[in-house]
Amino acid sequence: MDLDERFRAAVAAFAPGPGRPADQPIVPGGAITGTACLELFDAQATSRQLDLAARRLGSDRRGYYSIGSSGHEGNAAVAAALRTTDPALLHYRSGAFFVHRARRVPGLDPIRDVLLGVVAAAADPISGGRHKVFGSAAANVIPQTSTIASHLPRAVGLAFAIDRAARLGVAGPWPADAVVLCSFGDASANHSTAAGAINAAIHTAGQGIPMPILFVCEDNGIGISVPTPSSWIERSYGHRPGLAYFSADGCATLDALTTAEAAARWVRDHRAPAFLRLRTVRLLGHAGSDVETAYRRPVEIAADLARDPVTATARLLIESGVAPPAGLLDRYAELGRRVATTAELVCAEPKLDAAAAVTAPIAPSRPALVRADALRTDPLPRDERKHADAGHAITGIGSPHRVNGAAAQGAPTTLAHAVNAALAGLLERDRDVLVFGEDVGRKGGVYGVTKGLQKTFGARRVFDTLLDEQSVLGTALGAALAGFVPIPEIQYLAYLHNAADQIRGEAATLSFFSDGRYRNPMVVRIAGYAYQKGFGGHFHNDNSVAALRDIPGVVLASPSRADDAAAMLRTCVSAARVDGRVCLYLEPIALYHTRDLHRPGDDGWLARPSAAEHVEIGRARVYGEGADLTVVSFANGVPMSLRAARRLARHGIHTRVLDLRWLAPLPADDLLRHARATGRVLVADETRRCGGVSEAVCAALLDAGFTGRIARVTSEDSFVPLGPAAATVLLDEDRIEAAALRLLGAATGPEPRHAEARHPR
Repeated sequence: MDLDERFRAAVAAFAPGPGRPADQPIVPGGAITGTACLELFDAQATSRQLDLAARRLGSDRRGYYSIGSSGHEGNAAVAAALRTTDPALLHYRSGAFFVHRARRVPGLDPIRDVLLGVVAAAADPISGGRHKVFGSAAANVIPQTSTIASHLPRAVGLAFAIDRAARLGVAGPWPADAVVLCSFGDASANHSTAAGAINAAIHTAGQGIPMPILFVCEDNGIGISVPTPSSWIERSYGHRPGLAYFSADGCATLDALTTAEAAARWVRDHRAPAFLRLRTVRLLGHAGSDVETAYRRPVEIAADLARDPVTATARLLIESGVAPPAGLLDRYAELGRRVATTAELVCAEPKLDAAAAVTAPIAPSRPALVRADALRTDPLPRDERKHADAGHAITGIGSPHRVNGAAAQGAPTTLAHAVNAALAGLLERDRDVLVFGEDVGRKGGVYGVTKGLQKTFGARRVFDTLLDEQSVLGTALGAALAGFVPIPEIQYLAYLHNAADQIRGEAATLSFFSDGRYRNPMVVRIAGYAYQKGFGGHFHNDNSVAALRDIPGVVLASPSRADDAAAMLRTCVSAARVDGRVCLYLEPIALYHTRDLHRPGDDGWLARPSAAEHVEIGRARVYGEGADLTVVSFANGVPMSLRAARRLARHGIHTRVLDLRWLAPLPADDLLRHARATGRVLVADETRRCGGVSEAVCAALLDAGFTGRIARVTSEDSFVPLGPAAATVLLDEDRIEAAALRLLGAATGPEPRHAEARHPR
């Protein structure tokens, strides 16, 4: 007997109780009415019918998603306990929650919306046919595709940012007393991402900072095929100081609703985190292709079937006298007919049939609007400015500067000072900007780049975070949803890799899976690359950007000198604000305080940033007009290439140096133009030969039909060692010069470093 038949047989056998008006408490003396329970039943039964329909569509090869919510329908009670204005980030088995939430929002049809996702129809109102997700901008359900709790850091960040937005007067989409709902499974609760996010919530609340988040662990006791011990979730989270703990039987309607209401009320009143363990069962297996009998005993499957929450709610309604068995069966059948009819209709809906349609939400670009925003000088009205005063001077790195986004006029400055001044200007001009990360506050950053900002703009806008990159990025992900343009700092490039999924799987995908209805405006400042003197080793000298370059839609900026650094930072912030772009801003540590270019004391690498400068995304910068060779580089490679170019001039070789500035998207037009101007290109790449930037540069030239000569010189495929040994694996100007001479046939010189050097003769 299948699940549907079991339900019908069980309901038909229940003995009805004495008649009771639906508007009366379903239990004498209780607060929950029969009407409320009928609404829960409708949501649960609809979710069940949607699961069954998805299975049928899949077996007919007309549907593409069959991970269902059967057995988890008790989460409808959580939806009933919250307001429709409370943002929700849902587990993929929270179908009944979504149905109940959507039914309460005028104009929404959860049946059609869910089925459009199942069949990957372009008319799907949340993802546009890109994935089956629970999401709705109108219902404040933020779409998630996570199966390993990677959405928890974002949820924590959003809970933090809702209060911060209210205190700073930043307009956001949610009321100041909103509660963030985040649901996930018991298996995901063991993931380091979940553990870190919950720890961050507790830690933040422990500092007296509001953290209105309700974590709901839908505990069905099994992760695909791996059992979760029955007491594990309670032992792990039931006794954490600073985390209010609630537990409810998701298969018992009254317990689930009463406890969910208590948990939601506690979070709303205390503005602090709570954890609700909702005990559920998993019916129909993990997904459509899953054969439970391969790893579960028949007695275990039977025990779960006996606790079917939809059947339990029907029994409550029948035995309390609110509805007769026949009436509930008719209600259930009518929902089934509506689902079946809608399923047939959505199958006829067009699918995405062109790459351009699929990729449309990934990288929106309105350069004219971005430029206008970047060059905007108007500050916020004085009465709205919370912590800044126009013209207030702060002490940055080196000489004092005004907080107008540029260094003191007429005074050339370093890259670090330019970034500091640009951040100050952005914070002064726009109250939606937040700057945060590890040590960025009172300390001013490891290298002093944020020095003085917290003193000037206050700890609500410039603040320290936990030493946890997932939490840093999660704060940015949540703040972006709440109306901010966050500028988080990752202390070192190597530290980003343990949290890269927050960029790859969360930030970069949100616009894609919401068809642009939700965005992740953010600018992640990352101190990176190698060549530090006296402070070495891999974790402080990481030259690997391969994991970042292939993330669709992400902007990867890499300035090499002060004027570009300030202008590019403003461009990134405006691209985030205007187009919702995710920007990664790679700052070369070794160039932070570099003043000289060719000889000590020449101040050749200082520059004068200007608030009137703008660098369009995907535009390079050229030094010189040499007609013999184009050296293409970025970051530390630019001053090295310029020094090498001076040496090459002694050989009568006239060189131009092209600073890419943007590693994604590459400045393909500028690259091709300057390559054709000389007919010979040398790519001087400080990253690794395999997976490095030079691969993309060479490919771009070949794809564009460049027929000249191309060579590249790179760092070794190696981690960066400590001390002087670092020089043996990193690109340097001697190697650039030798590679250039070899390319032009002017000399032999030492062999450039390349992959083949690893193979002895």
